[in-house]
Amino acid sequence: MPWLRYAGSVARRPLVPAIPPDVEDYRDGRWRREGTRQVESVFAAERFIEEVGFAACLTDSRRPGPSLYVAVCGRRDAVMPRNVQKDPEASETWLLKDELVRRGKVYYGKLPRGKAMFIAPRMVPYFHAVFGIRKVEESRQLSRHARAILRVLRREWEMATSDLRDDAGITDRKTFNRALDELQAAMLVVPSEVYYQPKFTYIWTLAVGRFPDHLRRRINRDVALREIARCFLDGAGYTTRGELARVTGLSRPDAGRGNRALVKEGYARMHGVGVYQLCVPPAGSTTEGMEPLLARR
Repeated sequence: MPWLRYAGSVARRPLVPAIPPDVEDYRDGRWRREGTRQVESVFAAERFIEEVGFAACLTDSRRPGPSLYVAVCGRRDAVMPRNVQKDPEASETWLLKDELVRRGKVYYGKLPRGKAMFIAPRMVPYFHAVFGIRKVEESRQLSRHARAILRVLRREWEMATSDLRDDAGITDRKTFNRALDELQAAMLVVPSEVYYQPKFTYIWTLAVGRFPDHLRRRINRDVALREIARCFLDGAGYTTRGELARVTGLSRPDAGRGNRALVKEGYARMHGVGVYQLCVPPAGSTTEGMEPLLARR
């Protein structure tokens, strides 16, 4: 691999692949890391999420993958400041997140490993095929507290955080938050609204109520892994070892299975262990600006 850098300041640490400059240029266009294409409204945010397929909310340039915060900043090197309350770009991203949750046009929730992500409706069935669980599996895979919250929501449909905790009989806040994260990771529960007055609270609801057709669609797991890998590679152009897993929360074996399926169909080529490159233009796109990337060998 010609593009390598040290994974830190200590010389003894192993080398990890760096992203080639032309790939970074390609990502700038696809992930809205340019000032001329930055996200400035909730409608632009919805279009951005639909284009990239899925995106993190408040990650910055130190994390791989598309990010709403970076798209709002409109620059590749955007870094979240320590005092986010006084940062206008972080505040704008947070307000956009609230509006996106309220409108319900895109999926929002915490996936496994605590990754808060937006997912375009077209990608929801694929993520659900990997992370979702069936009703018959709930008693075996969900904790007692998660099942208690789910019972309440199936009866009441939507509730504010404090009322939901009381009705579920969970007095400890940390236990409740863990159970709620568990339900989000299984794509069973999502926030549907956020209020700041008289106090800050989320309104929680069943995910199937917002995306009934997408969550009831049956998808083969291998197909889902391939399509998630395709969606990421369309925007990234080139993926280094472990990058897809870090962005999506997939395990490394599952991420590799998805990428290798793309190689098998000729959509991508493999440069080394865990390193894949796009070799077919994404559907609906032009090849303008892609020539250096697609010509790479």
